[in-house]
This record gives sequence, structure tokens and C-alpha cells, in this order.
Amino acid sequence: MRRVLVLLYGAIGYLVSLGAFLYAIGFVGNFGVPKAIDSGDPGRPIPSLLINAVLLGIFALQHSGMARKGFKRWWTRFVPQPIERSTYVLFSSLALVLLYWQWRPLPEVIWKVESGGGQAVAQALFALGWLTVLLATLMIHHLDLLGMRQVWLRFQDLPYRSLGFRTPGLYRYVRHPIQAGLLIAFWATPTMTAGHLIFALGMTAYVVIGVKTFEERDLRKEFGPRYENYVRQVGGFLPKGRYREASPSH
Repeated sequence: MRRVLVLLYGAIGYLVSLGAFLYAIGFVGNFGVPKAIDSGDPGRPIPSLLINAVLLGIFALQHSGMARKGFKRWWTRFVPQPIERSTYVLFSSLALVLLYWQWRPLPEVIWKVESGGGQAVAQALFALGWLTVLLATLMIHHLDLLGMRQVWLRFQDLPYRSLGFRTPGLYRYVRHPIQAGLLIAFWATPTMTAGHLIFALGMTAYVVIGVKTFEERDLRKEFGPRYENYVRQVGGFLPKGRYREASPSH
């Protein structure tokens, strides 16, 4: 019964995260969702700006803080290891839901692409960004990233084994294709409003600081010289070369 509950919990976390991801596409792109980044009645600019900054900060602190190994060591004293990832994914999704719900529109237009060709390019880049995010998760094991592999192994009473250091597909050319895809999606818009700009700037700052300050530091500690070799060959967000595994010394 306990294993069934663990599997159910993981499935709920996975479905909520999938819903939050799909909603993000409509939220940022201003289509197909009841509340988008530029929808709703605008309030006073300064309070709206402060509320949006707090919402971005809540997401950044939760998403980065709960991913750190020190927090995980403390957290798993209370949360069973098989559902640790599912809990992280669920909390991240809820932080996004809070952002979607409470986001304040700032409709002043910063720039607008008038030509049909320019709009088509912006929309194509927007779609490419989200497609890159999805493909990148599939390349490094989508279900492990979102906690389902962990709960499925627990359901089967099998031990969890880390997938280790892998560089499939896009990862041979860019170290962080998920984050790169998100940055493309956040900035590729034919109409950039003040609210959208605040969102894009805040998320860009979070991604860059989170990757450079925390994520890459953890990866260097975990994989050592192998990751250092990877960093030398492959760009963080933009391609600069193709990764080639160092030849073993004889």
C-alpha cells in the first residue's frame, strides 16, 4: 500500500508539473489561457512592479534553494528519498501557479514588431524555445527529471541509481539547453510590454545566476575533471564546439 501511495504521489506531482509547463506556454505567449502575462486590468505601476518582483523571487528561491544538496540532505530527514524529487517538482509547479494567478499586467509597450515577416520570426523562435526545452528534458530522461522514475523504481522495490554524467543530443553542443530554450521563449515576442520585460529580465537573471553560481558549482564537485573538460569544450547557453570525451590516460 505504501508503494502505491508513493507512486500516486509522484504521478500527481508529474501531472501538476506538466500542466504548469503547458500553461507557461500560453501565459508567456498570451494565448489559450484564462490569465496571461498581459491580460487583466492594470493597476498602479509601482505596486504592480513590486508584486511581480516578489513573485519572481519566490519562484527563484524555491526552485534554486530546494535543488541544493545541503537542503536535500536536511529535507530527506523528513521526506522519504523516493518522493524527494516529486516534492521538489510539485513545489516548483505551485510556485509557478502562484505567479500565474497573482501576476500584475504592465501593458505599456516597449517594442512592437509591425511587419508580418518579423512577427512570424518572433513566433517561430518562441515555438523553437519551448520545443528545445521539451526535447532537452527527453534527452536526459524526462521521467527522472520530474520524479516519476524514482517513484516507479520504489513501486517495483528497486534501488535508485543515478544516471550519472551524460551528454546526449543537444548536450553535446550546449551545457544547459533547457535554460537556453527558456530564455529564447521568454524574449521572443512580437510585442514586448513592460510586464513581459520584467518577467523576461527577472527570469534571465535567475537562470544565469542560478546556473553560474549554484548548478555548475555542484556539477564540478560531483563530476570533477570530467565536467571541467566539458566546460572547456561546450558553451553554457550558446554552442561553441562539440563535446568529445577525453581519452583515458595509459
